[in-house]
Amino acid sequence: MDKPPVKMMDPTLAEMGNHLSDAMKILESGKLESEQGKERRKLSWKDFPGPLQGDGQDVVSILQLVQNLMHGDDDQQGHRRMQYVGEQGHMALLGHSLAAYISVLERERLRKLTTRILSDTTLWLCRLFRYENGSAYYHEDDREGLVKMCRLAINTHYEDYATEGFTLLSSKHPVIYQSAACRPGLGQHLCSQLGLPLSSLCIVPCNTMFGSLHQMDVALLDKLIRDDRESGKLPLLLIANAGTPGAGHTDKLSRLKELCVQYNMWLHVEGVNLATLVLGQVSSTVTAATKCDSITLTPGPWLGLPAVPAVTLYRHEDPALSLAAGLTSSQPVEKLRALPLWLSLQYLGHDGILQRIKHASQLSQQLLEHLKTLASIKTSTPSPPSVFSQDNSAPSSGGSGEGYLAGERDILDALNRWLGEQLAQQVPLSGVDVVELEDEGTCVRFSPLMTAAALGTQENDVAALVEKLGEMIPVLSCTLRFRQDFKDEVLQKASLSYIEDQSWPGLGGVRYEARTTDLDEDKRQYRVERINSDLLKKLMELDTDLYFSDGPEFCEEKNCIFIGMATEDLDVAELVETIVSIGRDIEESGKLFENMTEVVRRGIQEAEQQLQKANEEKLMEEGVLRQIPLVGSVLNWFSPVQASVKGRTFNLAEGCLDSTEPVYSVKAQMIKEASLDSPKSVAKQFPGQKLFRRHGAGSDSVSDTSSVSQLEESFRETAHVQAIDAEEAEVPQEHHVHIVAEMALSDQRVPEGQETESVDTLR
Repeated sequence: MDKPPVKMMDPTLAEMGNHLSDAMKILESGKLESEQGKERRKLSWKDFPGPLQGDGQDVVSILQLVQNLMHGDDDQQGHRRMQYVGEQGHMALLGHSLAAYISVLERERLRKLTTRILSDTTLWLCRLFRYENGSAYYHEDDREGLVKMCRLAINTHYEDYATEGFTLLSSKHPVIYQSAACRPGLGQHLCSQLGLPLSSLCIVPCNTMFGSLHQMDVALLDKLIRDDRESGKLPLLLIANAGTPGAGHTDKLSRLKELCVQYNMWLHVEGVNLATLVLGQVSSTVTAATKCDSITLTPGPWLGLPAVPAVTLYRHEDPALSLAAGLTSSQPVEKLRALPLWLSLQYLGHDGILQRIKHASQLSQQLLEHLKTLASIKTSTPSPPSVFSQDNSAPSSGGSGEGYLAGERDILDALNRWLGEQLAQQVPLSGVDVVELEDEGTCVRFSPLMTAAALGTQENDVAALVEKLGEMIPVLSCTLRFRQDFKDEVLQKASLSYIEDQSWPGLGGVRYEARTTDLDEDKRQYRVERINSDLLKKLMELDTDLYFSDGPEFCEEKNCIFIGMATEDLDVAELVETIVSIGRDIEESGKLFENMTEVVRRGIQEAEQQLQKANEEKLMEEGVLRQIPLVGSVLNWFSPVQASVKGRTFNLAEGCLDSTEPVYSVKAQMIKEASLDSPKSVAKQFPGQKLFRRHGAGSDSVSDTSSVSQLEESFRETAHVQAIDAEEAEVPQEHHVHIVAEMALSDQRVPEGQETESVDTLR
């Protein structure tokens, strides 16, 4: 059989493909512009804003600028990581370039080409997702398709809406029903785009007594519809979920469809579980979506295709009403929205599409199987387990702390938020994030259908996620258990205040309170702020696994110290004792420095007076003649003066000058006593040993004496030495802080101007 003749490719198309390939290589290379290039670009932009200067720039320079703007100043490759763009992603990007090129074709050729692209893509999607005899609307905003469906329903129920407009709606108000589990802000967006009041939106609660907590209450919906009809309103449209945004639950679509047929309502379905319609075995709850009036698909995140539109498939027999609702357009350029998807679907093929959806489903099932083996983990799943085992698609939401009291929900939310953030940071390819569910609270969500294709998530990433989860669960449990112990220990200390902040993921908060009561409020607050600031720095310098912080960014309490997660071997009592000991030491040191300025000022004044008096006595002893130049030298030569050295010592504790005679007389005794009274040697910390760990509780505890006790002993001994300093009035010879001014009266004449040198030095 002869092969069909190979047609020559359009040179423009070939060049476009090559340019796209080169551009992607430059943007994905991660090579930033050289320093020389940056300097040259700065100089070239000196007189012109932006790159519009000279004769223009080449493609490589422009792409280099884009690459620099994309990555900024990040030097680490991990910080520059973006969505994984494979070959199928390149096809989607090529579609946008082709759309611009095709739009310049002659009108008739453009019409034929766009019609072919639109019809092919619609046919493929309808067959892939089992939606027979459907039409398609392609849109950038994934909410825009629902807006068009509402317009179509309004035009269907209000025949003269195109001419009469809102006056028809005022006589019989339309009502749009949506589940309480729908994505936030969806109903408000609809009302805003349609020009309807918020009273036209009815939120249907989920089941509270029977069935899943995330499925729409069908019986209550039936009652709401009957009540609206009796009050003269028009039930217009119902929004159902095939995979709620939070936990991936699917509404009872078959029952909802029957209800909509009964009351002549439009049923629209959206959700991530619609992706599983391409699989061979699909849950009957999801299959019911193929019988609904419209569904919205988001193939971009499902298949890892960047910048492809969302698609709303719908069934309607009147083309005029579809045109009135804006679902069809006579502009060929608008039909080119489907071009990136048209190219990507052909590149992947049926097997490639099926493989990606199946892979994401298997990842979800893999995680669910492991979660069942982990203690203290509650999975937010539909009541029948078949939703996960057969569907293999719903996002898995896990929250730690099963079985705790309801009053601890805020604490559990904080711990789970920390858990989700840590997992997302340590296993970034897993794509986990944190969600807020109305009944379960804060949970960690794993939704591979929305993230796996873009991030390239594999089974080993799920295994790493499970491993990290197993490491963090004991930490969460210990922290929750030690929170009350920490609070009790803090409340027993008069110098500490316990800070109640249930949003903090850790042991809790504490504040060291100054014991001085003779200060006004402003000065007291300043002292508390300074003490706690220094205390936080000291604690952060300790060799411990604990995390110390000044608290959440928007914490109402100020001047606090917050302690992070705890481990099994934490000694809470010694942790609190250490905080008290260091805080007391800082407070006592602060008092000394606060009084230092006044003490030094008085001491300098007294020193000046005594030095002046000494100079006068010197003048009386030596006589006036010895102060005259030349004459004094001759007198000193024939009759030297035997002057005695009178030293002075400045006692900072008492703020006075004393003679140095007693100091020198007992110098040897002081050295001996100081060596005897020196602090006891603190037991050295063994290699790998951490503070605040109970002996025998962990492998790091290798000494019978707690390292925290060693630290506190050193603090107590230091405080003992300072207490001796404070008693210098009774024993002036011991442990002085000295500033010695030696005033030696020599037999030589002192030149003028040097009499005050000692005073200047003292200052």
